[in-house]
Amino acid sequence: MSVHPTLKLKPREGRRVRAGAPWVFANELVLDAKTKALEPGTLIKLEGDDGRKFGFGYFNAKSLIAVRLFETEEAIGRNFFAARLRRALELRESLYDRPFYRLVHAEGDGLPGLTIDRMGSTCVCQVTTAGMEALTPMLLDALDEVVAPETVILRNDTPSRALEGLDSFVNAVKGEGGRVTVEENGARYFAEPLSGQKTGWYYDQRDNRAFLAKLARGRTVLDACCYTGGFAIACAKAGAANVTAVDSSAPALALAEEAASANGFRPRFIKADVFEELERMVARGDKFDIVVADPPPFVKSRKDLEAGARAYRKLARLSASVTKPGGFLLLASCSHNIPMERFAQECAIGILRLGRSATLIREAGAGSDHPAHPMLPETAYLKALVYAVS
Repeated sequence: MSVHPTLKLKPREGRRVRAGAPWVFANELVLDAKTKALEPGTLIKLEGDDGRKFGFGYFNAKSLIAVRLFETEEAIGRNFFAARLRRALELRESLYDRPFYRLVHAEGDGLPGLTIDRMGSTCVCQVTTAGMEALTPMLLDALDEVVAPETVILRNDTPSRALEGLDSFVNAVKGEGGRVTVEENGARYFAEPLSGQKTGWYYDQRDNRAFLAKLARGRTVLDACCYTGGFAIACAKAGAANVTAVDSSAPALALAEEAASANGFRPRFIKADVFEELERMVARGDKFDIVVADPPPFVKSRKDLEAGARAYRKLARLSASVTKPGGFLLLASCSHNIPMERFAQECAIGILRLGRSATLIREAGAGSDHPAHPMLPETAYLKALVYAVS
């Protein structure tokens, strides 16, 4: 039986972890030369300076978040992963009738550094930390035991891996990969897990798509940054009179067009930069009953906050400019580095400086398959605001 190194908190340090958070920052730890020399991702035990035990985690001296805890005293092995996966699966099966959901949401499911999206018989895994990378073989064995997917893809190409000293790669470790069908809110979509953004699909907006779809019957809809057509097709299926969708990615639009055809709809798809296209729409006087602006992250790190905030303000202004009086506007951010309060402030400024009035009718995040750790607000990254615009 291996003996794992024990790391200790400095006196009066580690306020968040002592309160129940699963992260420890490097400056909160006693780091001697021997500890700093540990292989990135080494399994460790964490203790307070007073001897309090925090359980197992993994350590990376190269990372600002030096320790990520599993919040357990149980040995970390295949049985541990199988138990965590069963717990995650039971939650999703209580929420959804069909196997299309985020199966694992990192710390929200007690598995830091890991996300798994399930698309029918395909599971797409993203490993973002050295600790989880080292444990991937055990994880994959447990995934076979609990879920038994036909296809497993490792989408280990997120930029955050570089911060952990990891390389970037995409690989089908089981099955052949390729295009998959995704079912959501009664509509069919297509995803390319080997080549699409993130895992190939964004389950996080499921509930927000359903909310807007209820408003869409008989109305005109603009889905800006539509990716593979999530909001556009949901609104078309709900009976929208006309749907226009914009994205800068030709491969994403091709999948959106195929999905629209498979569902029997004919939205208008436009390949363009969203800011440039919105400017053209404003100049022409185009107006829509419902406008969705769900862009890629503008605040990828804290240093991007001010520039990103200005971008959200501009997007809100342009989006409101093409929203009809009496219409609805959804503005979203997937940047966890901008707090909800700041995002809402920028959106409000963008709308109100037009001289338009608006009331906030919905403030939401990701769906229930994206559980947030109660002591780690960073895991609740998605922000979605719906306004009724006068």
